[in-house]
Amino acid sequence: MEIIRYAELKAHPWPNGGGVTREVARRPSSGVPQDNAAGAGWDWRVSIAEVAKAGEFSAFTGMDRVLTVIEGELLLLTVDGAELPLEKYRPFRFSGDAAAAGALPTGDIRDLNVITRRGAFKGFTSIIELSKKRAHPVFEGQLGILLQGQAAVAPGGPADAEQVTEPQALDRYDAVVGSDTASPEILGRGFLAVVSIDAVTG
Repeated sequence: MEIIRYAELKAHPWPNGGGVTREVARRPSSGVPQDNAAGAGWDWRVSIAEVAKAGEFSAFTGMDRVLTVIEGELLLLTVDGAELPLEKYRPFRFSGDAAAAGALPTGDIRDLNVITRRGAFKGFTSIIELSKKRAHPVFEGQLGILLQGQAAVAPGGPADAEQVTEPQALDRYDAVVGSDTASPEILGRGFLAVVSIDAVTG
């Protein structure tokens, strides 16, 4: 069972000084030629950004993005000239090629970004309300990120007296790496982001 602790992630300041990004996970590039330095080196990336100032977003040529506000009330996103109000916990998909900028009418926000190489992978973000009575499993190709509340994670599957693992508490924005073998199960109260990265076939 793998847990990515948010407190251990390094903050990378944006070139424009508008915020910082913490990378949660990535898949190294399969060698596809890239037109933009921002996306060089990976085929998909999951990150959490703190946005403190209005400004332009970095372009990710040949990529698709799913952006979700996870702290704060509102991000006013402009994509190719169209203004879109993004409320908390409402994922929004748009092209990384688009000219995009954000404004902060209600103050600073934090957002979850899932960026995938178009034609190779597709990313999805779902916001789940946790329960203390029914655990939520996290499968292979998924990350479960605690957004709010109190929760713990334990390996799923039948109990094994020789491999008993106590549930581990999750702090805010900690990520649980999914598995199809004894899939981790998250139990608690609050909200969980389930990020799924699917390979595009055919």
